[in-house]
Amino acid sequence: MKVCKFGGSSLANATQLNKVIDIVLADPARRIVVVSAPGKRHGGDTKVTDLLIALADTALKGENTDRQFGAVVERYAQMAQELKLGDEIVREIEHDLMDRLAKVASLSQPEFMDMMKAAGEDNNAKLVAVAFEARGRKARYASPRDTGMILKGEFGDAQLDPESYARLSRAFSNFDGIVIYPGFFGYTREGKVATFPRGGSDITGSILAAAVCADVYENFTDVDSVYPVDPRIVPEVKEGIPTMTYREMRELAYAGFGVFNDDAVIPAVRARIPINIRNTNHPSEPGTMIQQSRRVVPGTVVGIASADGFCNIVVDKYLMNREIGFGRRLLQILEDEGIAYEHMPSGVDSQCVIVKGQQLPKEKEHRVIQHIRRDLSPDSVLVERDLTMIMVVGEGMCYTAGMFAKACLALASAGINISMVNQGSSEVSFMIAIRSKDRDAAVRSLYRTFFG
Repeated sequence: MKVCKFGGSSLANATQLNKVIDIVLADPARRIVVVSAPGKRHGGDTKVTDLLIALADTALKGENTDRQFGAVVERYAQMAQELKLGDEIVREIEHDLMDRLAKVASLSQPEFMDMMKAAGEDNNAKLVAVAFEARGRKARYASPRDTGMILKGEFGDAQLDPESYARLSRAFSNFDGIVIYPGFFGYTREGKVATFPRGGSDITGSILAAAVCADVYENFTDVDSVYPVDPRIVPEVKEGIPTMTYREMRELAYAGFGVFNDDAVIPAVRARIPINIRNTNHPSEPGTMIQQSRRVVPGTVVGIASADGFCNIVVDKYLMNREIGFGRRLLQILEDEGIAYEHMPSGVDSQCVIVKGQQLPKEKEHRVIQHIRRDLSPDSVLVERDLTMIMVVGEGMCYTAGMFAKACLALASAGINISMVNQGSSEVSFMIAIRSKDRDAAVRSLYRTFFG
């Protein structure tokens, strides 16, 4: 059995939805279909999720929502009309959105926003199920509430409750036909809608694949495979990656490979479910297979990823290394401020903490600095902004001398200064921090060095 997930670009209009139906019907093993909300139909278009966010913002302000409401309904109505699905499904979607909007006064802002965002996937799953039925195939919509997709944590950044796996396994044990399942959201134990981070439909698909012990998790998107570098930065890259390991994908996805959500790797890893990245528009292409292990050529790199928008909190204090608990207390300050850290390289008398810039707005930065000065009495505290993290990843780097030296030489040849480096103990990757203005030049230089 296969679980397959289709992203927003694969479901943007009736033409794309027909492609999805053809792909699913071409393989009887594709029995669970996870869907995103409709994405952009063209370059100047707006995703349905963004339309729903605008609708929710207007409702929270107490303003008239007719225009934003109509824009959302129109997207579904156009698809239903082109697919000749009738008016009933459109009325169902309208009533669902009206019921959600009516709860604006009874929910907190995060709760209401999550409930509205989830409407994109939820209503699209209902429409897709009707579309399958119209093609003469037995299909049904399955609700995350009824099947036991329980989430915990913060609204907008929720995580799966581990008990969900057993509930989901039982829910899918006796189904027949094709199940259409909305991605991106679940329910708290209190019955409130909660969403994963954006791109969370990947996570839903991975969770379901693990819960039902699928043979493979197929993730359909708009690229033929995972490329070793961002084609927008290096247009000359043509060949994709045929196979890669879970570890490699996790590292690359974390550092900016937008083709797959990095959190979505974890459920598949734990259940040993292979992940196949495929293209909805070219379904005959084999795509990229992500699995536990692969044949590795020593001294090779599988991919180079980059992500900007990072900050570096630099704390200097003489004899810091003799002060027991210094690092713990520094992290406790960040925890008290609700800040998660990404990397923590250090020296004898200095400690650096890399965080995402969105977690450290200017007003919070001042408060954090004052807190550090008060509790840790450092010699200096500095915050560096506009940093880009570049990850060079590959199982072939393990136990191979000179890989990092090649990267340093490539950046030096391009006149790019390195702000910081960090390497994990697995030696599958190393991270280089540079100024954001040098990002494209750095990626191109590293690509030429490692891929020729």
